[in-house]
Amino acid sequence: MELLGSVGICFFFAQSYHSSMKYVGPVRKELGVRTIFNILGPLTNPASANLQVLGVYSEELVEPLARVLANLGVERGMVVYGQDKLDEISMSSPTTVCEFDGNCFMTYVIRPEDFGFSSCQKAELEGGTPEENAQITLDILSGGKGAKREAVLLNAGAGLYIAEKAASLADGVRLAAELIDSGKAKAKLAEFIAASNR
Repeated sequence: MELLGSVGICFFFAQSYHSSMKYVGPVRKELGVRTIFNILGPLTNPASANLQVLGVYSEELVEPLARVLANLGVERGMVVYGQDKLDEISMSSPTTVCEFDGNCFMTYVIRPEDFGFSSCQKAELEGGTPEENAQITLDILSGGKGAKREAVLLNAGAGLYIAEKAASLADGVRLAAELIDSGKAKAKLAEFIAASNR
């Protein structure tokens, strides 16, 4: 929580904040299928975030979980499901979205093409080892182009839009690109790393 206050971003490991989750992890792995436990962590966010973008593993959960978030006190949010079974805004398929602000709910579908991007193959979005993923992140924040950058722009743009830093999702995507291209996003990552290592 200290990093959230000083840097503006942080990472919460569910098992550290919800001790019962350490018992759930082995069961989840053994089952080999997604269950309600995949979404309990985000629903029990220890930061009590009142603005949220939440990805879900099933299209049937999009609208119900938007309503659950609103009932939990989230003021404005977006629940997304990539129709290629991704729990994020997808670059390789349409994405079902339920956006809400107070008690006003709106469900719609977006596509990469709506934002000037070309759809890609799901394999183009795959990461790798933690070291490979760190390098992918640095490449994107250093101006690298391609489907992974565009996926970051779409998902970061959604967060910027929900946080009312942008007037629309499209404006959020443009702002995300500006923050990356200006070097501000990479500087924020460096600040986060430095603060994490103190």
